[in-house]
Amino acid sequence: MQASLRLIVGLGNPGAEYAETRHNAGFWLCERLARELGVNPARESRFHGLAGQARAESLWFLLPQTFMNRCGQSVRALTQFYRIEPAEMLVMHDELDLPPGQMRLKFGGGLGGHNGLKDITAHLGTQDYWRLRIGIGHPGDRNEVVDYVLKPPRKEERTEIDAALDRALLAWPMLARGDFAAATQRINSKPESAKKENP
Repeated sequence: MQASLRLIVGLGNPGAEYAETRHNAGFWLCERLARELGVNPARESRFHGLAGQARAESLWFLLPQTFMNRCGQSVRALTQFYRIEPAEMLVMHDELDLPPGQMRLKFGGGLGGHNGLKDITAHLGTQDYWRLRIGIGHPGDRNEVVDYVLKPPRKEERTEIDAALDRALLAWPMLARGDFAAATQRINSKPESAKKENP
């Protein structure tokens, strides 16, 4: 039987200068879902991040306050303390290989060169956890990636990303009850605007 989710991790970089950058898309969604469930994550030094619990769902939220390439330290601290298995965790993160407005929910698999996922996997010793990949698009040149992810999305891109985050929130009840097949179908479906452009 599929394990139910006990931990939602949003990936991003701490600090006001990074708050609106593409690399923080995981923070954006995690913060919005936490708000919807009445959770206000607070600084927890033992977990190296902002953490809070939705008691009704027995669900933890974590926003690591280490930088992206060291976020595994934060994730390992909380999962060890509360004995949460990797398969009970969903990591929300930005994804270069998807255009703005698209998302993919998947379990396990490759890390796609994402430094946050690499560090979490290194600290947990497994890739077997859920990921919600939030499309931010690709600059087209791999040498421009670092600069690209650390800049805010263009206005039209942010509109597409926000619409995707809205779709993810609508899929939350399915995730909460462990219906991952229905949630995957809802989240992974192309938005109407993309269907019109690519019939």
